[in-house]
Amino acid sequence: MRRIANAQKPEDRETARGNDLHIGALGDGSDYAPFLDHAGVAALNIGFGGESNGGIYHSIYDDFYWYTHYGDPEFVYERALSQLGGTMVMRMADADLLPFDPAASADTVKRYVGELKNELKDKQDKVRERNREIEEGVFTATADPTKKSVAPAKQDMPPFLNFAPLENGVAAYERAAKRYKTAYAKLVEANPTVWESAELKALNQELILTERTFMTTEGLKERPWFKHQIYAPGAYTGYGAKTIPAVREMMEEDKWQDADAGSVIAGGVLMKQAALVDSIAEQLEKLVGANPPATKSAKKHGRAEESQLSGR
Repeated sequence: MRRIANAQKPEDRETARGNDLHIGALGDGSDYAPFLDHAGVAALNIGFGGESNGGIYHSIYDDFYWYTHYGDPEFVYERALSQLGGTMVMRMADADLLPFDPAASADTVKRYVGELKNELKDKQDKVRERNREIEEGVFTATADPTKKSVAPAKQDMPPFLNFAPLENGVAAYERAAKRYKTAYAKLVEANPTVWESAELKALNQELILTERTFMTTEGLKERPWFKHQIYAPGAYTGYGAKTIPAVREMMEEDKWQDADAGSVIAGGVLMKQAALVDSIAEQLEKLVGANPPATKSAKKHGRAEESQLSGR
């Protein structure tokens, strides 16, 4: 409800009204940045917000006394957060197959690519309009005649970028994720013995690699410590995240050749991800084929039917 109320765009409002909530991008929180951005370990930041704490956070008043008298005297939020976090950890630890959802991940990355294309168009439109106003003499005509002013210089038009590597990578990732989702659905209906197989347990090790496949050894240009090619904190945004940073930040700094190069790098990472997910899906298909359902009620491990974690 809070997302609906605070949505800036109609599409954001409709997304909030959907059946599932997208997990937001992680920025530069010290709790998770080393894991996600440097080591490629999937991370999630959970918490409760929205209450008016009036600047208590990171102040001299951010202490136990304030918390127990004003912040959460009855420990309602603290208890709920502990239950939520504990339940999620047990859900992950007790899963026969890690509840990762490549389909949601691919959809999320696809939205990031769409945002890049829209941002480039907006940037081009703004420069085009600004240059036209300079030619028309708008700045000179509207300047305060009692003060000395100089009209701004015209800007170079941002060039069209090659988003093809990203689009091809996303398309391949979507196809692989769809295949995985289909195989996973059949896995739920398979013979219960499949859940005890060594092959299934081995697939968890490959699923863990799906986050690390988003990384490159070289890391981001100018910031090599940050290896992840889908998520990174902005160089100048503090906690704020930059998705597909090798392209987005270069666009923001008008480094167009670097942005094109970043598209190739990020697109290559997505192709590798697609190949890995496709390989896992193929192995699941073979495993399910070797363990067809014994009966229609063969659902010994019903927890596999629980919804997978969505987003990244």
